[in-house]
Amino acid sequence: MSSFKELRIVDNFYQTSSFFPMPTVVVSTLCEDGSTSLGPYSLVQPYYVAGKSFYAMLLQCRNSSNTAQNLLRSGKCGLNFIPDDKKYFKECVKLSWPGEKPEDKMSKSGFHLEKGLADLSEPEIARPLVVSDAFQVMECTWVRNLDGAQEDAPGCLDGYQPPYHDFNGITSKFGAHFILCVDNILMKEKYRNAIINGVRSRDFPHMPVDYGYRDSKNFWYSRHSKVFSELLPIRKSSLESVRYAADRIDDKIKFSDAACERLLNVPRIFLPVALRGCLDWARENGVELITDEHMDIINDKRAKEKSNKK
Repeated sequence: MSSFKELRIVDNFYQTSSFFPMPTVVVSTLCEDGSTSLGPYSLVQPYYVAGKSFYAMLLQCRNSSNTAQNLLRSGKCGLNFIPDDKKYFKECVKLSWPGEKPEDKMSKSGFHLEKGLADLSEPEIARPLVVSDAFQVMECTWVRNLDGAQEDAPGCLDGYQPPYHDFNGITSKFGAHFILCVDNILMKEKYRNAIINGVRSRDFPHMPVDYGYRDSKNFWYSRHSKVFSELLPIRKSSLESVRYAADRIDDKIKFSDAACERLLNVPRIFLPVALRGCLDWARENGVELITDEHMDIINDKRAKEKSNKK
């Protein structure tokens, strides 16, 4: 006999028929009058992560929401990841009431706003402000042309009529999916430095995990707890493990197999430092593919630097 019991699958099954942990993201969009509106969402996830000409996130929401209507109009948004703090989660709950006009809910919002980097680099393109309280922001543009969604327009607040798209734009009478091209990832300096220099357990931002609107009364979420690391199955350096690390340390400068082989004897704990040293040399010399010959030059340079310190 099975140790499980079946539960009926109903609308919003991720909340009503399961326990499903989700991120807490405040989406900033541009209203028709040029002001910024904020809406909290959890149905946000990576979509295109590799192998495409751009990277993308996926946002699912009600098509009558302020967020959806603004995206249909301007196509621009910011995905603001807030830290784990009860005061911020309370702000999210305050902003989540459906049907409230942006000017009414924003007048009561406790979040602080500022210009993002895309707004500063492209002042001619109107974009929403981003949340200063966030530890990370993804500035995005809706990819209208996917799934033939470029004709979808704002204005229908009582439900859209078919035909519907499969995965982008208006996907049902009351639903919408938005594939969002990630234009910029903004991060507070502390966490940016951690990613660049090597993340330790204490470097992870405190992030809330919520479980959605479950019982018609409460939003439920869990506090951040300490993160732990577990060593990958590859216990010693191999060409595959060095290649894995080398391919992820920079998006432009790459290592040949022969160059990776030269790093096999570097202890795992020092491999990121050794790779970054190679990248520094490559940037200084305008090299985008580090080869075996380049490794000779880099090693000679290191040997001379060590000799000069003695």
